[in-house]
Amino acid sequence: MPQSDIQSIEIANEIIIPEIIRLLNEGHTTTFRVKGFSMRPFLESNRDSVLLAKAEAPKVGDAVLAEIAPKRYVLHRLIAIDGDKATLLGDGNLSNEYCRMSDIHGVALGFYRKGRTTLDSTDGKKWKRYSYIWTRLYPIRRYLLGIYRRLIKYKIYKP
Repeated sequence: MPQSDIQSIEIANEIIIPEIIRLLNEGHTTTFRVKGFSMRPFLESNRDSVLLAKAEAPKVGDAVLAEIAPKRYVLHRLIAIDGDKATLLGDGNLSNEYCRMSDIHGVALGFYRKGRTTLDSTDGKKWKRYSYIWTRLYPIRRYLLGIYRRLIKYKIYKP
């Protein structure tokens, strides 16, 4: 089917995410388009997609789908584990969010970015290199994100 014949609909996260979690629990992988800006600058809302699998044993550094409050879901990086407590941080965020390990439902296997049909695997060198650099830039992330937002705002850069 030609790309122009494909139509899409937008379904609220409160409706679609529980269905995605159900599929993950049944052993399926799921792909969906990300919404929001918490994983900016590398994942853009309504542009990029994530491939998820059930979170069997998530580890620090994984991008995970988690429920941080009743019916409030995020796709963020797992930055710390303390017993059953998980600390999450979106790549585009400046403050942490928290949940229980049992509230982590999916782990990203990779991302489809910028309209590409090839997966950027989280096991690949590209993702690992990006993760290593970006997580260590945390002290200056506020400034980098501010510059990035201004580039978009003034149409100097189109994500």
